[in-house]
Amino acid sequence: MSNEMDRREFLKRSSASVAGMAMAGAAFAGPASSAAIKLGFVGIGGRGSYHLDCALGMEGVEVAALCDIDDQALYHAKRWVEEAGQPTPHLYGESRTAFRQLCEQETLDCVICCTPWEYHAPVCVAAMKNGKNAVSEVPIVITLEEAWEVVETHEKTGKWATLGLEGYGNLTLMNMVRKGILGEVLHAEGGYVHDLRMVQYNPLEEPWRLNHSLTRNGNLYPDHPMARILRLLDINHGDRFDSLVSMSTKSLSLARYAHLKYGENGPYANAKFAQGDVNVTLLHTAGGKVCTLNFDTSTPHPREFFRLQCVKGVYQTGVSLPAPRNPETAASQAAEATRSRGEGTGGMLYIEGRSPEEDLWESAEPYFKEFEHPFLKSYAPKARKAALRGHGGGGTFTPVNWERLVTALRGGTMPDWDVFDSVTSSSISPLSEKSVAGGSAPVPFPDFTKGKWQSAKPYDVV
Repeated sequence: MSNEMDRREFLKRSSASVAGMAMAGAAFAGPASSAAIKLGFVGIGGRGSYHLDCALGMEGVEVAALCDIDDQALYHAKRWVEEAGQPTPHLYGESRTAFRQLCEQETLDCVICCTPWEYHAPVCVAAMKNGKNAVSEVPIVITLEEAWEVVETHEKTGKWATLGLEGYGNLTLMNMVRKGILGEVLHAEGGYVHDLRMVQYNPLEEPWRLNHSLTRNGNLYPDHPMARILRLLDINHGDRFDSLVSMSTKSLSLARYAHLKYGENGPYANAKFAQGDVNVTLLHTAGGKVCTLNFDTSTPHPREFFRLQCVKGVYQTGVSLPAPRNPETAASQAAEATRSRGEGTGGMLYIEGRSPEEDLWESAEPYFKEFEHPFLKSYAPKARKAALRGHGGGGTFTPVNWERLVTALRGGTMPDWDVFDSVTSSSISPLSEKSVAGGSAPVPFPDFTKGKWQSAKPYDVV
């Protein structure tokens, strides 16, 4: 704790002015420009190739450099760039640290990082130190030391590294909260509850993910649910997390799955996994709100649910918007356009004094139509020439997260997720591990904004 405080005091003296500009939303990437936005990609597997395809379908975006240790993935991505009519990109792949050469040698507006988790922070720091912004897939950090390093490097260089493609959460629900329809927020519950047993054991998918389950125990994937929860709780924008407590069940399911799938002599059949099957983390805010965050990728189940409890009522959803069965129909295209902007209209709610039946759920869809956020009303994505490829692909619209990232790069501002939101979200993992290891003891939550959260305005999309 003393080392953390020493660093924070040093930064207050040496970087206070820069930090103040950051929390005020100042432009760090330079003035707006009509020149092409130049990107470099580090990691071009399933998820990286998806993001690459998103970028290749956007006007005024050039992919100038690619980096991957897998030659097949590297040259496959090179062919995509050339087929898009762009100049042949520079290739880096001779070592696991080739991203450093890319960051040092290339002239880029932003580096997109889609590597295994342990390289996210190193890639982001290397980019910022070499005058480039960076966007990471989740999580942006896996240790508190990395979190502080990202913050400090941002403050020293004026460049940013964020979870810039995580989006802005559910804007319509946020709009309802801001208008007082549901009353003051008290409690949010969600999480990453996604059966990934097959993915963890598939060396062609994500061979690195299983290693984290072998050696770590906590909430290892908080960022996807935090994309929605941070905004609704005004974290770093009028409120902040001040503590958490985390607990995990025993670990049974991954070993059982390996035994059933591969036999008693198969790989990992007798392995001892550190990660409990189910982790529950409780977060408390300085403003008196509470968040329940669940993590479970090891048991059989459908996808997660989300719940927001407010003073006047409650909203809950447990079903994702289904994929279109027939992409040729107008209804299916409209549904996909809705998904491309980051939210659906599903869910149910109850508002005291407003819902027709006392203590009974009603559909949230009419409310989502009535209180649709102004940005969503004006957002009309154009269909692409071909469906997106890679992990997460299939859609025929450029995701709004990519549209907003490029807009931020052009305007010289940070994306919807700023540096402080990004490290706050991902730091839940190491903090939860510390709590679990300490017998579910409460753990203080660092203030990465150094007090700026108190004066920061609530987040919104203009």
